[in-house]
Amino acid sequence: MNVPTRHQAPARHVSTSLLGIYLNDHLAGATGGTERARHMTRSYGGTELAAALEPIAAEIAEDRATLVALMDRLDVPARSYKVYAGRVAERLGRLKSNGRLVRRSPLSPLLELEALRVGVEGKTALWQTLRDLADHEKRLDPDLLDHLAARARRQQDVLEKLRRRQLGTALLTK
Repeated sequence: MNVPTRHQAPARHVSTSLLGIYLNDHLAGATGGTERARHMTRSYGGTELAAALEPIAAEIAEDRATLVALMDRLDVPARSYKVYAGRVAERLGRLKSNGRLVRRSPLSPLLELEALRVGVEGKTALWQTLRDLADHEKRLDPDLLDHLAARARRQQDVLEKLRRRQLGTALLTK
C-alpha cells in the first residue's frame, strides 16, 4: 500500500465528467466564434477589415477542429445541444440594431471585433488550462497546447489592433 508521507502529495487525477462539461462549454463558444468570424469575413468582403480577418477566421476554425480532436482523444463526446446553442447564440447576436434598423451601424464592426476578441481570450484560457492539466493527463500534448496558446495570444493582439482602428469610424466625429 502506497500511503503518502508528509513530503509526498497524494496523486491527483483529472475529473473526466467535469472536464467533459468544461470542454463542451468551450466547444459551444468555439462554434459561435467560428460562425462570428466567418460571418464578419463575408459581411465586410472586399474591405481591409475582411482581408485582415480572413487568416484569423481560418485559424479560429482550425482551433475548433483541434478542440474536437482533443475531445475525441480524451474520450469526451461532443454534446450536440451545446454546439447548437453556440450557433444560436451567435445568430442572436446579429439581431442587435446598434442604433440603425436598415443598414449596418458604424458600431457593428467595433462590437463584433470586441465579441470576437473576448471569445479568443476564453480560448487562450482553455489552452492554458489544458496545458496545466497535461502534467496529470498524458493524452494531452504540452507542446501542441503551448503552440495553441501562443497562437491565441497572437490572434488577440491582431483583433485588438483591428478593434482600435474601428474607433475612429465608430465613435469619433469630424
